[in-house]
Amino acid sequence: MSIAFGCWVQTKLLTKERAAKAEQVAKSRPRGRPKTMNDDARRAEIVAEARATFYELGYGGTTMDLVAARCRISKQTLYRLFPGKTDLFTAIIAEHRASMLALPRPADEDLPLDQALEQIFMIDMNEAQERERDAFIHLAISESQQFPEIATLLHTYGARQSQQLLADWLAEQRQRGLIEIADAASGARMLMSMIFGAMISKPGHPSDWPDRETRLRHLRQCIAIFTAGVQPRNGGH
Repeated sequence: MSIAFGCWVQTKLLTKERAAKAEQVAKSRPRGRPKTMNDDARRAEIVAEARATFYELGYGGTTMDLVAARCRISKQTLYRLFPGKTDLFTAIIAEHRASMLALPRPADEDLPLDQALEQIFMIDMNEAQERERDAFIHLAISESQQFPEIATLLHTYGARQSQQLLADWLAEQRQRGLIEIADAASGARMLMSMIFGAMISKPGHPSDWPDRETRLRHLRQCIAIFTAGVQPRNGGH
């Protein structure tokens, strides 16, 4: 048996052991959530607890039983709101998508294009928000290599829906005569590649930026170049 394989086995065993201990501790907590809590509030609480558990134990080490125990609810209640673990992860992806793009926007919003794009991509979010976003991205990248279903969920409910939301917004700006763009979907893909390529740090890689201010200037430059390229030929609004 190779050293690498032996380390992999040891890691798996430690993860299972941590998950078992976590479940035992969670089950020992007293139950008793208020019965008046509505489903939306309970879903939000479950998603928050599930996210923390995924970060701690990974996708493979997280079980529905453990999430129910940590939320101090019955498994029946959990399965009624989230039929399976993939449904839980999908809900977390939806929350993460909202941390990547502030869309949809008010239909009557009247901001200059560059300012609107800065707000949509939330390029100046604070460090705590960035850490939360990066934590999910790193979890998704590492776990999708082991669990193909995660890669599928991320594509279907993350990247593809984000791109569609941005394409729809660009199409609305075109209809209002604020921009000229032949293919809104292509423009959305282009923008996301430029902005997210600079915003997202890869797991295990040092930051490409000496500081946040340098990165912010770069992001604004990307937005300025895109904005200049889609300005209506008649000068626009």
